[in-house]
Amino acid sequence: MSSIFTKIIAGKIPSYKVAENDEFYAFLDIHPNAKGHTLVVPKKEEDKIFDLDQTEYTLLMQFAYRVAKAIEKAVPCERVGMSVIGLEVPHVHVHLIPLHNMADATFSKKEKLTAEEFDNIAKEIARNFV
Repeated sequence: MSSIFTKIIAGKIPSYKVAENDEFYAFLDIHPNAKGHTLVVPKKEEDKIFDLDQTEYTLLMQFAYRVAKAIEKAVPCERVGMSVIGLEVPHVHVHLIPLHNMADATFSKKEKLTAEEFDNIAKEIARNFV
């Protein structure tokens, strides 16, 4: 059965895409810890990050690095944090979270954004993705 992320990648569920290549897809988290909270996922469905082979893992981190740099340019923040937990969706995903304080990294506080805010943030991050 396809994960929700596989359905997002396939376009069956809408998303606020910020970056994509042949192997990876990055999109805004719809329940963000902070404005600009982005998920980076491999297009290949794999449950656990350490089940990726070393090449896939390295390529995922390189792609996430580029997305994080775009977030830094697009969203005012102290830094971009990274978290890989993977319990809520059985598909590898890297959280890239603009951090202003430690609470932004705890997954206990969620931002409420309008569709227009999501769209604007996604476009700004995408514009800065190189």
